[in-house]
Amino acid sequence: MRLASFFHPKARQWINGRHNLMERLHTELPALIDGRPVAWFHAASLGEFEQGRPVIEAFRSRHPDYFIFLTFFSPSGYEVRKNYAQADYISYLPNDTPTNARRLVQLLRPRLVFFIKYEFWYNYLHALQPSGAIILSFSTLFLPHYLFFKPYGGFYRQLLNCFDHILVQNEASAALLRGIGYEKVTVAGDTRFDRVQQIADSTRTLPEIASFVQDGPCLIVGSAWEADRAVIVPALNQLKTPLKVIIAPHEIQETELARWEQTLAGKTLRYSAYQAAGFAAHSSPAAQYLLIDNVGMLSSLYRYGQVAYIGGGFGAGLHNILEAATFGLPVLFGNRSFYKFQEAVDLVAQGGAWAVADTNEFQRKLEDLLKDPLLRTSRGHVGRRYVQEHTGATEAVIRRVEQQLAEQDVS
Repeated sequence: MRLASFFHPKARQWINGRHNLMERLHTELPALIDGRPVAWFHAASLGEFEQGRPVIEAFRSRHPDYFIFLTFFSPSGYEVRKNYAQADYISYLPNDTPTNARRLVQLLRPRLVFFIKYEFWYNYLHALQPSGAIILSFSTLFLPHYLFFKPYGGFYRQLLNCFDHILVQNEASAALLRGIGYEKVTVAGDTRFDRVQQIADSTRTLPEIASFVQDGPCLIVGSAWEADRAVIVPALNQLKTPLKVIIAPHEIQETELARWEQTLAGKTLRYSAYQAAGFAAHSSPAAQYLLIDNVGMLSSLYRYGQVAYIGGGFGAGLHNILEAATFGLPVLFGNRSFYKFQEAVDLVAQGGAWAVADTNEFQRKLEDLLKDPLLRTSRGHVGRRYVQEHTGATEAVIRRVEQQLAEQDVS
C-alpha cells in the first residue's frame, strides 16, 4: 500500500488518513464524547454510507443524546462525507489489528455498533463482543458462494456469532444464515430504497443542466469505468438519433477525463468549464456531451434524463441503479456482475432494466428507447414503482434497535 501511494491518489489518501490516527482519536474524542452514550456506525465506502444514511438520521432524530461516531474504510467515503453534519465525529477506521481494535473499543465504549451491508472485521468484532455493546449489521446481503456457507468456512461462520442481530435484505439471505444454524436474523429490506426515495423527494434543481439538455432526449451515464467507456462510446459515436449525454465518470482524474474527451466524436464540455463561463447559454448548446468533473452531483442529474446507463456491470460490481430508477428512467448496464445485485436482477426480470453484453446490444436497446417514448415511459414506471414498493427498511432497523436497547435495559 505504501508503494502504491506514490502512484495513486486514493492509496496516498488511505495512508495519510491513518497516519497517527489512534493518537489523534485518543487526544480528541474523550472531551467530545463527554460521558454521552456512543453509537458507532461503520461504512466501507460512499455507497455503503448512502445506504446507511437513513438509519443514521432516524437514529439521530430519536436519540439526540447519543454521540454518533462514523468511520469509513475507503477514501471515497471519508473524503466526500468528512463534514457530514449528522455525525459528531468522522474518521477513517484504524487498521484492523488486535491492538487498534482493543484501544478503540476501550476509548469509545460504544453502546451500539452498526456495520452497514457487509463488514466483517475480525479483530474489531472480537474486541466488541465482550464489551457489552449491541452489535448489529443491516442491509446485509448473503449469497450462496460466500465463504460463510462453504464446508471450510468455519472461521468466517464464527464471526457471525459476534453479532446480536443481522438485518438482511431478503428471504434468501435469511435462509442461508438459518441453514448454517444462525437464527438471530430478520428480513428488514434494503435501506437504499429509503435513501433514493429521500433523494427523489428533495432533489435540488439545476438550471444549468436544464439549459444544457434543452428539449432533447438525454442519456445520463453514471459512475462509468474504462470497461463501460469501451462499450458505450463506439455506440454513441455511431448514433443517428439526436441525443444529449451527461457523463459522470467513476474516476475524475485528469487522465480519465481526457480519455473521454479523446474518444467521443461529438463536442464535449466539462462542467467546470461550463461553470467558469457562468453557465452562459451560448457555451452549452453546441456541445453534445457534458462531462461531470466533480463529486456529488450524480443523484441530482437523473431528473433531467430519459434513459440511464449505470457503470460497473462489466467489472466487479454494478453501481447504484436505484437512483435512476426512482426518477422513472429505464436503466442499461453491463451483464457480467449484475446478478450479484437483487435490484438489478429484479428490474431486468420486470422489464425496467436491461443487462447488455456489448456495444451492439447497448446501441440497439438505446435506440429502441429513444425512438419510442411510450416504451421509455412504461419501462421507467417499472423502476419507479419498484423503488416505492421496497421502502420501509429504515423503520424496520430502528424497531430492532429499540428492541435491543429495551432488552439490554431489562437485563
